[in-house]
Amino acid sequence: MRVKNIRIAIRGEKDLFDEVKDVWGKLERGEKVKKHQAIYFESLDVMRKVLTEERLKIVKAIRKNHPASIYELAKILRRDVKNTFDDVQFLAQAGLVELKKTKDIREKTAPKVDYDKIVLEISV
Repeated sequence: MRVKNIRIAIRGEKDLFDEVKDVWGKLERGEKVKKHQAIYFESLDVMRKVLTEERLKIVKAIRKNHPASIYELAKILRRDVKNTFDDVQFLAQAGLVELKKTKDIREKTAPKVDYDKIVLEISV
C-alpha cells in the first residue's frame, strides 16, 4: 500500500507571493508546473493554534477507527460531542479532515482522513 502524505508548510506572505509569481512566470512561458497540495500557515504560532494536541488526537482516531459519525468519534475519544463537532469542523475548514454526509435511519456526518502522515516543512 502506498503511503499518502499531507504537507503542511510555514510560509510568510512574501514566500507565498514569490511562489505564485514563479508559477505564473512558468505558465506564461508555457512550461509545465508540478502540481502539489499543501496547507500553508503564516507562522509556527498560527499552526500550533490549529494543530493542538487534542486535534491531532482527533485526526489519529479518525484514521485508526473510521467512525461513522462525529457522535461515534466523540464516544471513542470520550469527549463532549459539541466540542468534538467544533474541532472536527475546524479541521475540515483547514483541509485536514474530509466530511461525508451519509443517510442511514437519519443523516450523519462521517469524518474521513485519507492520508497516513503529516509532513511539516519550515523554510529557513
